[in-house]
Amino acid sequence: MKLVVVTAGLTQPSSTRLLADRLAEAAVRRLAGHEPDVRVIELRELAGDVANAFVTGFPSARLRDALDAVTEADGLVAVTPIFSGSYSGLFKSFFDVLDNTALTGKPVLIAATGGTARHSLALEHALRPLFAYLRAVVVPTAVYAASEDWGGGQDAFTDGLGERVERAAGELAGLLTHRVPAAAAPGEEVAEEVVPFEEQLAALRPKR
Repeated sequence: MKLVVVTAGLTQPSSTRLLADRLAEAAVRRLAGHEPDVRVIELRELAGDVANAFVTGFPSARLRDALDAVTEADGLVAVTPIFSGSYSGLFKSFFDVLDNTALTGKPVLIAATGGTARHSLALEHALRPLFAYLRAVVVPTAVYAASEDWGGGQDAFTDGLGERVERAAGELAGLLTHRVPAAAAPGEEVAEEVVPFEEQLAALRPKR
């Protein structure tokens, strides 16, 4: 199982990367027994490549590698800082150069960071519609972390954020372990597994 984390933080260290790491760690815990292979893609390192791809129409080798990793992933965690009430330009540009069929049917956990909780609705009016347009399956819980959520300093966060992280990770893990296999390559037949709707709902409920 392949889990790819796309993080659009611009600074180093980055609260966006920190949130991405916490989400990935929580998802791996929930996927115990499936041994997911986790890859983190730092868009800050690909900013020039993304811009050049817009101008030339051709991605560089390392951008192509990142795009292929997202396309081939079983699940995706996508985290952006919020600028001017929406996702960052770098975040949007990366998904603009991604093939518009690459995320079809793919489980995606969306998350964002910002200086104030007032921007938390950007997840619902900006990120969720973006991934819905790309035909991804976005988990119900989106995770937003404002400055005050990092209550324990750089390495810890408040109970409220911790609960949201765990809930969203559980929802992503539920989709990953109950999803129908990806579409077959040309000429290859894949038997589809039909998962009852009640079972899918049960996978998203928090475990007590």
